[in-house]
Amino acid sequence: MDTNGRLVAGSHNRNEFVLINADEIGRVTSVKELSGQICQICGDEIEFSADGEPFVACNECAFPICRPCYEYERREGNQSCPQCKTRFKRIKGSPRVDGDEDEDEFDDLDNEFDYNNGNERRDPHQIAESTHSTRGNIGRTSSGITNSSDMDAAAVNSEIPLLTYGQEDDTISADKHALIIPPFMSRGKRVHPMPFNDSSMTLPPRPMDPKKDLAVYGYGTVAWKERMEEWKKKQNNKLQVVKHQGEELDDPDLPKMDEGRQPLSRKLPISSSKINPYRMVIILRMVILGLFFHYRILHPVKDAYGLWLTSIICEIWFAVSWIFDQFPKWSPIERETYLDRLSLRYEKEGKPSELASVDVFVSTVDPLKEPPLITANTVLSILAADYPIDKVACYVSDDGAAMLTFEALSETSEFARKWVPFCKKFSIEPRAPEWYFAEKVDYLRDKVEPTFVRERRAMKREYEEFKVRINGLVAMAQKVPEEGWTMQDGTPWPGNNVRDHPGMIQVFLGQNGVKDIEGNELPHLIYVSREKRPGFDHHKKAGAMNSLIRVSAVISNAPYILNVDCDHYINNSKALREAMCFLMDPQAGKKICYVQFPQRFDGIDRHDRYSNRNVVFFDINMKGLDGIQGPIYVGTGCVFRRQALYGYDAPKKTKPPGKTCNCWPNWCCCFGSRKKTKSKKSKDANNKKKIKSREASTQIHALENIEEGIEGIDSEKSTLMPQIKFEKKFGQSPVFIASALLEEGGVPRGASSASLLKEAIHVISCGYEDKTEWGKEVGWIYGSVTEDILTGFKMHCHGWRSVYCIPKRPAFKGSAPINLSDRLHQVLRWALGSVEILLSRHCPIWYGYGCGLKPLERFSYINSVVYPLTSLPLLAYCTLPAVCLLTGKFIVPEISNYASLLFMGLFISIAATSILEMQWGKVGIDDLWRNEQFWVIGGVSSHFFALVQGLLKVLAGVSTNFTVTSKAADDGEFSELYLFKWTSLLIPPMTLMIINIIGVVVGISDAISNGYETWGPLFGRLFFAIWVIVHLYPFLKGFMGKQNRLPTIIIVWSILLASIFSLLWVRINPFLARGGIVLEVCGLDCN
Repeated sequence: MDTNGRLVAGSHNRNEFVLINADEIGRVTSVKELSGQICQICGDEIEFSADGEPFVACNECAFPICRPCYEYERREGNQSCPQCKTRFKRIKGSPRVDGDEDEDEFDDLDNEFDYNNGNERRDPHQIAESTHSTRGNIGRTSSGITNSSDMDAAAVNSEIPLLTYGQEDDTISADKHALIIPPFMSRGKRVHPMPFNDSSMTLPPRPMDPKKDLAVYGYGTVAWKERMEEWKKKQNNKLQVVKHQGEELDDPDLPKMDEGRQPLSRKLPISSSKINPYRMVIILRMVILGLFFHYRILHPVKDAYGLWLTSIICEIWFAVSWIFDQFPKWSPIERETYLDRLSLRYEKEGKPSELASVDVFVSTVDPLKEPPLITANTVLSILAADYPIDKVACYVSDDGAAMLTFEALSETSEFARKWVPFCKKFSIEPRAPEWYFAEKVDYLRDKVEPTFVRERRAMKREYEEFKVRINGLVAMAQKVPEEGWTMQDGTPWPGNNVRDHPGMIQVFLGQNGVKDIEGNELPHLIYVSREKRPGFDHHKKAGAMNSLIRVSAVISNAPYILNVDCDHYINNSKALREAMCFLMDPQAGKKICYVQFPQRFDGIDRHDRYSNRNVVFFDINMKGLDGIQGPIYVGTGCVFRRQALYGYDAPKKTKPPGKTCNCWPNWCCCFGSRKKTKSKKSKDANNKKKIKSREASTQIHALENIEEGIEGIDSEKSTLMPQIKFEKKFGQSPVFIASALLEEGGVPRGASSASLLKEAIHVISCGYEDKTEWGKEVGWIYGSVTEDILTGFKMHCHGWRSVYCIPKRPAFKGSAPINLSDRLHQVLRWALGSVEILLSRHCPIWYGYGCGLKPLERFSYINSVVYPLTSLPLLAYCTLPAVCLLTGKFIVPEISNYASLLFMGLFISIAATSILEMQWGKVGIDDLWRNEQFWVIGGVSSHFFALVQGLLKVLAGVSTNFTVTSKAADDGEFSELYLFKWTSLLIPPMTLMIINIIGVVVGISDAISNGYETWGPLFGRLFFAIWVIVHLYPFLKGFMGKQNRLPTIIIVWSILLASIFSLLWVRINPFLARGGIVLEVCGLDCN
């Protein structure tokens, strides 16, 4: 799309369309290249039928095989496709072989059977070769039908040895031997035997026992074996050349080498030595839990019945939550990708890359809270990714319509012309300049170019100047002019009113004439700001992402979509290739809806005080989900299949029909007759034909309406019904509907830039989604601020599966809010979204039954929406220790030996489960402990407030807005870690901390006052209270802020020990005698 570098703004509803300062609009046409297919076995071109269609041997994967190879594989080979291993079906004109099933699609009695009556013998190879030779192949024999009567019955030359399995056998007479004749090979590439007629070398008729294997007679064993070994040797030699010398051979056999035919990825199950003990401990823990609750329920505390009942309810809920969290981790797996096989299959020297195109979505809202410099680094890392340039298009969604974001993106596009060639020339990592130049590593490692140091210094200077320009734009944007912002040519900025502005589109890179400093093309970079008007619900981030889906479908329409937040840059330049190893796999890729990468973060303190890395979730829980139906979508770092986002069901794998047998009588009720099976198959075939014809007619009608621009006419309602159906689902954009029908992507042919621009403005208008299925069944799903969980859940309900990819080098890295208040607000937003899903119709507890969602996958989704409810029992349970210490009561009666064993067994099983999870998940104990601590902190603060706000929003209609968390700090390393921001979220954990500390002090003082016999019952209460205090310790550390001199732990222990020693001092009272006060008789007479 060529806009001559100008901004496009407009509103479809108001019939406005403005191309600011545009001289002309070019016309862009897409040309479809047609080329013949090559047989991947022999290297010859595949013939075409009389209808002009290429010959297709395998109906499952359409693997390119010519007819002679197909015939030979059916007659002499394993009768299955080399790629998908599906058994070949008989095609019209081919003879029947053993194992063929009854087919009612065509009548082919002339070719169905081979008649070996000695008078007329038809060789299918000769027929296929004769047909194939009519297409003008040079060096091919075109022999017709060969009759056995034409052969000379003379004896075979005695000088030719008679071989069986490569050995000459003198014990077998000549008339019983099988003679193997070297086959004729055209152009030296054919690997199946061809008919070779030579009058001087004739074959005698040979009687064979049909019950014996052909190999017994020597047929197909010597020549085929020798030629296959020679072919494999040649392929291995070629592969070694490709691997070690880096050369690409222009050979049709190259894609079918062993390396190219193997899968692009594989599963790596956890070793049995690790996973089997883990499963045994889980089962053992279940048994111990059952015995534990049996004891707790049957032994109430009569003098503290309320405390006992509260603790029982809380413990039961904790056990249920643990079950929902634990069982989805039953079968964890890891995955491994093969990037070299991906390149071998889809990239060849001198030919265009066959890798699929990818549209990358970057979303941002407020440039003052999401710094433009971070967004610019994310965009630069995308543009410099190790992927074909013409296959990448980056769309930046500015949902705040900020001119600061627009100007920063303009500066970024200019800097990209220098940065992208530098990255690709020297293969640097990462390709976000801020993080590349900040790395404290030896940047000269593995660098051999003598100009690298000079160019790196020059590029660093260019980037520093670029940062200064961005900082200048940020400083200028702090004060908005009264008349609003104006562009450089004096045109008012269309987005001056954030809540009322037209849609805007700007193509920065990818248009004609814009190249890098070395003259190479650059990926597309497109700025998009959707239209906003008062009175419309814009659905926040989910609505912005759906707008990007539509506008990208009109402009580039890549079959795959990468979604990243503005603060998540590409840390591994091969991340897109990693995803393509799954999505473009010809066998397993068709059912994958998205590939999720783990989130990794920069700028977090070494101890990860508030568990920002969330390692336990990304390295343990997500691996477990990958072994079921796939990980959940976490909102960023995810590559989608576009067709899955359109709400389509996953392709269903059709099971091969069962084999029939006609040896059973008609009256047999167990197996039935062949006649019934045949009639049933014919009905199924007719039904399938009707469905296929109906689907084809639907798409044809829709495409005809799109091309002709037909409006509804009453007399043609039946013809326009498919178009109306598509409009109800996707909206009233014929260009978008046409692109939605293209499964492999691509822009409809013949579309002009003017029409595409108008359609792009149309699909981002604020009223486009009215009365459609956008946000309900199509695109990102509305109804929750955590649209990611809901969107992934709907895809899994449609039968799709997802994949979790963990490359050795992290694919994406981002920045996280390291400040306590910002971290709690982030967790609050996540929990609020889960509550909204819990109270909606899409709740996984009751939604999606009878579809493709697996039970354990449903368990994980239920756990992801009910976890905020844990805040209520967690608050109560953390309050119980203080109440027990203040009242002298306890939730457990006097512990017997049996009860002691149960408690010890429960604690040991919990510890064993954690240790084994750390072992197979490769997680450190500090990460596990930080996750446990913040689970308590977030549970008693953010989760509780989210539950209250969610109930108010659903029941009372009181809406709440979440705060966008800050993304980075520039005032020193970890400066925001110690920044204190007051928020109401801090009240519950602070209260729990105070009352538990008071409870500890009161309990110890009471034990000191009452003597040593009270210390025994005190230990249980003290352990309970200290458990709470230790879990809330990071909160206390963040609350007290940065202490320049004294560490926080010293202050805490000082207060605690001072209180204890003060009480001891009062109890001991050293100034009084041990025997007490001595009383003497007063000598005065008071009377």
